[in-house]
Amino acid sequence: MAESGKNKTKSSSPSSGFLNRSFTMHASMAESKVHLFFKNPPPLSHNRAAPLSKFHNSMDSVKGKVKKLRSLFESKPSSSSSTLPSPKESCPKPVLRPTKSIGSGFINPTIRLPGTEDRIVVYLTSLRGIRRTFEDCYAVKMIFRGFRLWVDERDISMDAAYKKELQNILKVKNVTLPQVFIKGKYIGGADVIKSMFEMGELAKILDDFPRRQPGFACNACGDVRFVPCGNCSGSRKVFDDDEGSLKRCFECNENGLIRCPGCCD
Repeated sequence: MAESGKNKTKSSSPSSGFLNRSFTMHASMAESKVHLFFKNPPPLSHNRAAPLSKFHNSMDSVKGKVKKLRSLFESKPSSSSSTLPSPKESCPKPVLRPTKSIGSGFINPTIRLPGTEDRIVVYLTSLRGIRRTFEDCYAVKMIFRGFRLWVDERDISMDAAYKKELQNILKVKNVTLPQVFIKGKYIGGADVIKSMFEMGELAKILDDFPRRQPGFACNACGDVRFVPCGNCSGSRKVFDDDEGSLKRCFECNENGLIRCPGCCD
């Protein structure tokens, strides 16, 4: 038994020595590889270096383009280009000047409104059915009231006869509002009045008209230009004693209104 134990110890000793030698060999080889890696590191692979080279190349190309653009803008003009006119000289800014049609000659002197040589007549509407039309009428009304002038405002929504009257004067069926007549001569619509007001031409035309007191308003109609009919009280009907029946009142319009006798006569 003692001999067998000795044999086992003898047989096991060579294998343990072999393992120890292999471990030391592998350890020494690993240490040598690590030492070589840090002493002479391997170059970067092609895949990692490619993006960096592309990035540097793109940056160089961008810098080159920027330099070319800068040279174009910062280059001094040559002697030949100095003789050319400047953009301001070649394309002068247009100067807004009143045309003859807007000045003292008016828009269309052939169109006249008889019996109104001493006043300003404006055909307009007080209804808000069409917003743009109402705003234009209101703007023109406020322009004339800013001059403190009395204006003969003929509201076609109050009296349909004014619409027929304007159609006959302008010789058109579909009329746009507002339409302005000054001293019996036709001026135009809202765009013409606004442009004349902005250029100061309207003030020159209106110098001859008398000014009213600030805040003045008609006591009879409140500057509405219409009052209820006194004959029928606005009902448009009167009683005929001879026939004993109701008849249409011919002194008022279709709305039972008449022109204000206080400010329109």
